[in-house]
Amino acid sequence: MVSEYLLRGRWMRTKRTIITDNGAGTNAARMAGEERHLQILRVAMSLFSQRGFRGTTTKEIALAAGVSEAMVFRHFATKEELYSAILDQKACLHDEMSPCQAVADAIARKDDRAVFEAMALDALNHHEQDPQFQRLLLHSALEEHELAQMFWEKFVRRVYQSLGDYIRERQREGAMVNIKPAIIVRAFVGMVVHHSLNNNLWDRDRQLLNISNETAAREFTNILLQGVAGDKATGRAAFRKTSSSRAALKTHAQNRLARKPARNNSKRIRSNK
Repeated sequence: MVSEYLLRGRWMRTKRTIITDNGAGTNAARMAGEERHLQILRVAMSLFSQRGFRGTTTKEIALAAGVSEAMVFRHFATKEELYSAILDQKACLHDEMSPCQAVADAIARKDDRAVFEAMALDALNHHEQDPQFQRLLLHSALEEHELAQMFWEKFVRRVYQSLGDYIRERQREGAMVNIKPAIIVRAFVGMVVHHSLNNNLWDRDRQLLNISNETAAREFTNILLQGVAGDKATGRAAFRKTSSSRAALKTHAQNRLARKPARNNSKRIRSNK
């Protein structure tokens, strides 16, 4: 993985070997190297989240970290490598873990509420504890940096796939209405992410809505399940009602279009008289 290479490999190849009788000097150098590496990562994370990738120089990173620019390059050959290390450490540490593995017991029990509520709470807590990472991801997306796509492929797409598989299974069992799973996932993720963006970017004082993450996760889950995973008969009736309403609106629009030419013809006939 990138993180293993960056966090351990590079500094071990470039550090100067210190020889002592008991090896204590080497251990001290290793700890200093690891701590320095993580310090540069933390500083870069802060600057990138404030100014974006293109708006931050390695010289500014070095100054904020209290090291020389050469020291930054000693740990990271390029800014892209540094940026990749941040994303790898923050977003891809669980590369081998399915996004649904954390709620595997709830999935096995087919406890829809536990599945969605736990996933929502985990995401909300993560966004609250690490708002810088959310800002960094927004910068990378706005700048169309390739690492935004990397985050999408390694995490977002896997959330859609894993949660979509669960929803699809519950639909086959008749527990959820027959709506495209990706739409359900989009609605669920949209509620969670929009709430976090409001809290972290636009409404930090929470004037519009001031609730705990636990309450938000519970109520978002209520909204979702009442729409797609309530009583089977009720859910199907609601789906049929929505479909009927949509068909009625379409018929109404077609009738209006059909009457419009007729009125125009009537006007032309009257004018000819």
